[in-house]
Amino acid sequence: MEVSARWSYASISPQKLRLVCDKVRGLGAEQALVVLEFMPQKGARILHKLVASALANAENNLDLERDNMVVKTIFADGGPMLKRFKAGARGRYKPRKHRTSHVTVILAEREA
Repeated sequence: MEVSARWSYASISPQKLRLVCDKVRGLGAEQALVVLEFMPQKGARILHKLVASALANAENNLDLERDNMVVKTIFADGGPMLKRFKAGARGRYKPRKHRTSHVTVILAEREA
């Protein structure tokens, strides 16, 4: 059985999140929480909350065991960009793109 959790419009670029996603993909859910807890990146805090939420969904909604859950799929897609500008030298326009992300975590039961 699979359980998922999704975070839309996370205020971080998908490129930065993908670096953290690669570290926990395929780990056990409890082990992934421990790894994410001690990583210094901002994306690690976001993914920690998301994996914890997916584990809570598995426990409360489907009555699955926490110890049997594995991070099957985890990915970060790009969300909408907030386009801002900063004044540049000689009256020029310097665009700034504030990127957002949509993150998805899918947990599955460990194979017996």
